[in-house]
Amino acid sequence: MSWTDFYRRQEILEATVRLAARNPGAPLPLDEVPGAEEHFGTEENVLTALQYKWTQVLSGRLRAEVTDPDEADGFGDHVDAVTRAWRATVEEHEALRAVLDGAFERNATLRRMHEGELRMLAVTAGLADAREPGEEIVKVGHALEALLRTSRDEPARRRPVMGHLRRLLAPSA
Repeated sequence: MSWTDFYRRQEILEATVRLAARNPGAPLPLDEVPGAEEHFGTEENVLTALQYKWTQVLSGRLRAEVTDPDEADGFGDHVDAVTRAWRATVEEHEALRAVLDGAFERNATLRRMHEGELRMLAVTAGLADAREPGEEIVKVGHALEALLRTSRDEPARRRPVMGHLRRLLAPSA
């Protein structure tokens, strides 16, 4: 792929997100984006590219937050770092996240890719070990993501996630 193709594909993805954000649950408006079908072919290919973009941005923020020496403040550091990274990525790429969420139920490839994201969140937060069974890591990732999503609209004060996670992940008595 040439640089020209690369930049054209990026423009197509940005235009698709911009248009799809009007109705995130609907199929992507590929017919409204010149070159979309030529460069990507199918909605599934576009969604895969969008999920890849989301994962790149999120993983970059996770690396930056987890390795930030100014944020090391004791127990829960990694959960707090993951929380900051996820929320900042959602805030910066709200339309992209909405489009991916809207397509989640209708696209099996997107669901499988999302499981990788959930594993990344759980392991990076220190809530799971990469050697654990994948299904267990995904469950922990789902729990963490659910907390991140439900507390996202709270005021910008520090929103503790650790206490909620301990209760959610504690074995039932």
